[in-house]
Amino acid sequence: MPPRSLEIGAAGKTATRAIVRARTARGYSQRQLAARVSALSRPMTATALSRIECTVRRCDIDDFVAIATALGASPYTLLARSSRDRGHAERAET
Repeated sequence: MPPRSLEIGAAGKTATRAIVRARTARGYSQRQLAARVSALSRPMTATALSRIECTVRRCDIDDFVAIATALGASPYTLLARSSRDRGHAERAET
């Protein structure tokens, strides 16, 4: 039986949006952020980061913490901002 891919859920998509938003706000390219993450002893290529941002690859908690640290933010802050923004968008749509 072939392995079944794991769907990226709502929390994973929220994390992805938070990463993209924080990365672009700081003016980092994917290559620059991947290098900053790798410098924290969490090896990451620009391709891996791109796959995370495009929701092709799941972002595990270790990657998320390293990415947040490389962005100069806490994981909680990234998720809280993204969740708050999502809430505003959902209210605007109704």
